[in-house]
Amino acid sequence: MIGDLLLQGVQMMVVLALAPLLTGFVRKVKAHLLRRQGPPLVQPYRDLWRLLNKEAIVADSASWLFRVAPYVVFAATWVAASLVPTYATGLIFSWSGDLIAITALLGLGRFAQTLAGLDVGTSFGGIGTSRELMIASMAEPAMIMIAFSVALVAGSTQLSNIAATMLTYQVGLRVSLALALIALVIVALAENARIPVDNPATHLELTMVHEAMVLEYSGRHLAMIDLAAMVKLLLYASLLGCLFVPLGLAPEGSGIGAHVLGLAAYAVKLAGAGAMLGAFEVSIAKMRVFRVPNFLGAALMLGFLATLLLFVSRSL
Repeated sequence: MIGDLLLQGVQMMVVLALAPLLTGFVRKVKAHLLRRQGPPLVQPYRDLWRLLNKEAIVADSASWLFRVAPYVVFAATWVAASLVPTYATGLIFSWSGDLIAITALLGLGRFAQTLAGLDVGTSFGGIGTSRELMIASMAEPAMIMIAFSVALVAGSTQLSNIAATMLTYQVGLRVSLALALIALVIVALAENARIPVDNPATHLELTMVHEAMVLEYSGRHLAMIDLAAMVKLLLYASLLGCLFVPLGLAPEGSGIGAHVLGLAAYAVKLAGAGAMLGAFEVSIAKMRVFRVPNFLGAALMLGFLATLLLFVSRSL
């Protein structure tokens, strides 16, 4: 029992420790492709430490909700990311690692953040909240359709069971899984406010979405929100690896060697995801806000089509 709890705790700490490193790696890849030196890989850690040591300034019009929201957002995102199998399956809390439950936890964090964006009453907060909810109205249904399509293949929405099924030869190459993969990538870009949906490196009032909701935050509150955003990026990278590239995951009951190998495989997956994200963001421009529903609508239709194909024939 203690060993199982220790393995689950290791996963929670790994997720929390590697999230800023993944963000720093993506920035470094983008800077390298643009022929710039870029910030060091550990810069996100320095930024978080600096924010934690600064005083949190709160507007006079802010309520208790404004103060509590950053911790709710961080807690919900961290729990969701910890439920996704990273280096091993069948951990002690794997029974709760359900795709629908993870979607609900992310929705809880979004709900708290949008309420906080409206709480102060600034125009930027209202603009960012309305855009965030517009994105959520398309991203969450697409995520549910992706969960349905994967569950029809694996016979379960539990991530450990899905990863184990994907490793079997019976799955093979399926059109439905390819459609679900593309849809999940689109949802991941939108949920993490990445290009082409949003640009996390700018603060242009006419285009920003996520940053508009957190402009009033500072100090430890802003550190919690920034860390939650980093963990969310790692969550989707972990989810893509667990669902579609589950190679290297240590099976339930395996020894310490398999877990070390799983950690190494997980690091390689994160590096690959960060490199592909950085290269993609450098090679494409940000789209107009009014085109985002079309972009996310494609993800919803792809998820729906993947589910429909599996209803027609389980071999697709």
